[in-house]
Amino acid sequence: MTNHSVVPASTPARTPDAAPADAGPPSGSDSAAGSTAISARGRRLPPNVALYVLASITVSFLAASSAPTPLYAVYQAEWGFDPITTTVVFGVYAVAVLLGLLTMGKLSDHVGRRPVLLAALAAQGASMVVFATSEGVSGLMVARIVQGLSTGAALGAIGAGMMDIDRPRGTITNAVVPGIGTATGALVSGLVVQFLPAPTHLVYLGLLAVFALQAVGVALMAETVTRKPGALASLAPEIKLPRAVRRPMLVAAPVLFAVWALAGLYGSLGPSLARQLTGSRSEVLGGLSLFVLAGVAAVSVLVLRKAATRTVMLTGILALIAGVALTLVSIRGSSPTGFFGGTAIAGVGFGSGFQGGIRTVMPLARPHESSGVLSLLFVVSYLGMGVPAVIAGFLVVHAGGLTATAQEYGIAVIVLAAFALLGLARGGRDKTAVLPGERAGGNA
Repeated sequence: MTNHSVVPASTPARTPDAAPADAGPPSGSDSAAGSTAISARGRRLPPNVALYVLASITVSFLAASSAPTPLYAVYQAEWGFDPITTTVVFGVYAVAVLLGLLTMGKLSDHVGRRPVLLAALAAQGASMVVFATSEGVSGLMVARIVQGLSTGAALGAIGAGMMDIDRPRGTITNAVVPGIGTATGALVSGLVVQFLPAPTHLVYLGLLAVFALQAVGVALMAETVTRKPGALASLAPEIKLPRAVRRPMLVAAPVLFAVWALAGLYGSLGPSLARQLTGSRSEVLGGLSLFVLAGVAAVSVLVLRKAATRTVMLTGILALIAGVALTLVSIRGSSPTGFFGGTAIAGVGFGSGFQGGIRTVMPLARPHESSGVLSLLFVVSYLGMGVPAVIAGFLVVHAGGLTATAQEYGIAVIVLAAFALLGLARGGRDKTAVLPGERAGGNA
């Protein structure tokens, strides 16, 4: 039995878009009003369609976050900055996401999912305009900050909205769509840079059109939460974990940090490593390493979606260690085949580790806590993605160079994964830290 059978789908809160289940047909003077209400409800998207719309927003937001990766070489050639600037631009985005998560991660629990998502889509569109018109590093910085803040504000609302609609499917979808988005952005951006004109404009204008379409979809969705007071107070950063998820969070946090630290390596230095190992200047090849990592991650989430949570976590940790180890050996031996093979194995670790972390914690959060708890999971993830990447950029310039830094970074990821394995083993011996859907000492 998987943890899907343990957590029932939550019932969305009643909103003005929904009528009471026992409401009878309108009569008398209420007939016209009843007909209008039915017509208004008829214009709302069905729940399954709304779930896909929400998932597509995560895909497009994370695609937009990885879209600049193949373009960094173009910017570097045009504006003449060094590798540390690349990682700083990358890290600024992660810091902005953290600020967005900490300040606006719980806002949708108070004002509703739709208002937060519409505002985030508008801000994402504005960041695409800044990217497309940027003429220097300062423009990239501004665009990344706006992009990161809006992503941080939206991630909790999107994830909680999907779980409002269908809790088991929402849990899995929250785990699979980040990999799809990251992979899609890196590959499509690389193809545009390689084969189409004006890539530093076309990529962002295409994403702008996608965000406009998604805003229409959000406007047609039914709201899934009832507004409640405290919206302004919710903007104050607060690290608060419900008691039920504290021990599972201790198991999940090291895994999430490790897998997203690996994503940070590939997002900031992956293109340079791929080009160095292959001797090619292809922009598509530059984005291919991140595409392989994130694409395999998404597939692994789907393949393991019915496995027990502990099995998924264990698979993720072991695959992460094995994949990164093979990648390090391949970098030392200048083997592009081994590098991409190790990246694929590490991708299994990325997807399984992230899915396992989500499934360890989120099923234990109550519906009104979902947005805040999911935001905290993403805080851990983006700390892992941003901080080590910026440190790596500094080391590339001021220490041992690209190859040595990549090896040190990879060893650090392996050490983090080993700590995560220890935490998982200790959780298995502690009956109070059993993962959702499992018994102490084994899978249910």
